[in-house]
Amino acid sequence: MSNVLVYTLDGKIYINLTNRCTNDCIFCLRNDKSDVKGQELWLDDENSTAKDVIEQFENIYHQTPSEEVIFCGYGEPMLKFEVLKEVAKYIKNKYPATKIRVNTNGHANFVNKRNLIPELKNIIDEFSVSLNAATKEEYNELSRPKFDEAYEEVKKFIKACHDENISVVASVVEGYKGQHLDLDACEKIANELGAKFRVREWIVNGY
Repeated sequence: MSNVLVYTLDGKIYINLTNRCTNDCIFCLRNDKSDVKGQELWLDDENSTAKDVIEQFENIYHQTPSEEVIFCGYGEPMLKFEVLKEVAKYIKNKYPATKIRVNTNGHANFVNKRNLIPELKNIIDEFSVSLNAATKEEYNELSRPKFDEAYEEVKKFIKACHDENISVVASVVEGYKGQHLDLDACEKIANELGAKFRVREWIVNGY
């Protein structure tokens, strides 16, 4: 099976860079299935280059042009930061009207030991960051991160996006198996960090 690096969903183009992630969220779609609307997103390997992604992107874009491209797949896209940056630059240069969004867990600055956001200014139009909870304890229960200060790092990442004047949305997943979040508290945190707030309803059977 060849690696599906680019796929479509609801008329938009998505880019699936990696299956690696620093979280193991209990509500993650990939815990229950291997595809999105029949498009297999488990990669055979992690060796794909920006050239590989661009090639698949062009093939899909010419069939289904999209006004928005989203870096979001079965892993954390910012873990392949250099590939993401190169692909995003290519798309922004060739299709400047295209909006580029990155869906991320907000751990990349911690993993890379530096603030990556300034390098993406004028390339990425919006970050959607998984805030997921109103407290560290709840975050750890839902997101099962691989390092201890993950929740604080998420909040730092959101603020870093705001500080660079890049649009940022803090999101939570509501209703997982009957569990409910304090949405007012989550929204307050998001707004204090300079982010918009989005509630994503848990999809029982995924896409």
